[in-house]
Amino acid sequence: MNHLHHLAFGFFPYIAGTVFLLGSLIRFEMSQYTWKTNTSQLVDGGTGFRHANNLFHVGMILLFFGHFFGMLTPPAVYHAVGLSTSAKQIASMTAGGLFGILALIGGSYLLHRRLTNPRVRRTSSQGDVLILVLLYVQLLLGLGTIFVSVEHTDGSTMLLLTGWAQRIVTFQPNAADLLVNVHWIYKLHLFLGLVIFFVFPFTRLVHIWSLPLGYLGRNYQIVRQRHS
Repeated sequence: MNHLHHLAFGFFPYIAGTVFLLGSLIRFEMSQYTWKTNTSQLVDGGTGFRHANNLFHVGMILLFFGHFFGMLTPPAVYHAVGLSTSAKQIASMTAGGLFGILALIGGSYLLHRRLTNPRVRRTSSQGDVLILVLLYVQLLLGLGTIFVSVEHTDGSTMLLLTGWAQRIVTFQPNAADLLVNVHWIYKLHLFLGLVIFFVFPFTRLVHIWSLPLGYLGRNYQIVRQRHS
C-alpha cells in the first residue's frame, strides 16, 4: 500500500502533467480542427440547456482558479495580508462550496440530458460521456471534502494538501509523504483530479486552451465541392 501511495501521489502527478502538456500540444499540431467542443446545442438548445451550461462552466472555471491559487499560494503570502491559516481554510470551504453547488446544478442537468435525450445521445461520443461523468464525480468528491473539513478548521490538513501540491510543482522529493495520514476522500479527490489531467488531451476539454485569437493563425480549412 505504501508503494501504491507513492506511485499515485509521487510519480503519477508527473506522468499526468507530461501527458497533459505534450498531449495537448501534439493534438493541436496534428489535428487542429478537433481543437473545439462539439456542441450539442443544435439538437437541443433550449433555455434549460443554456442556463445549466452557464452554471456548469462558471462554477468549474471559478473552482479551477480557486484551487490553482489556493493550492499554490505559500502560507507566508496570505499571512502577510492578515489572513490566518484557519480563516483561509474557512474561506476556501465557503467559496468552494458555493462554486461547487453551481457547477453541480448545471452538471446534473447536462449529464441527465446527455444520457437520456435520444438526439443528444446519438451525437455524443464515449469520450463526451466519460469526461462529463468524471467531472461530475469530482464535484461530488470535492463537496464531500467540506463535510470532513468542518471537523478540523485549524487548517492543518489544508497545509498538508497545499504542501503536497507545492512540492510537486517545485520538484521537491517526498511530496507523497505529506498525504499518508489525510482522510481518504482528499486522496481520492486529488487522484481523480490527476486522472482528469491525464485524459484531458483526448477529450473535448482541450477547447479550454482555445482563444478566439488563436484561430487567426491556423491553416485554412479546405472544403471540396462534391460533384454530382
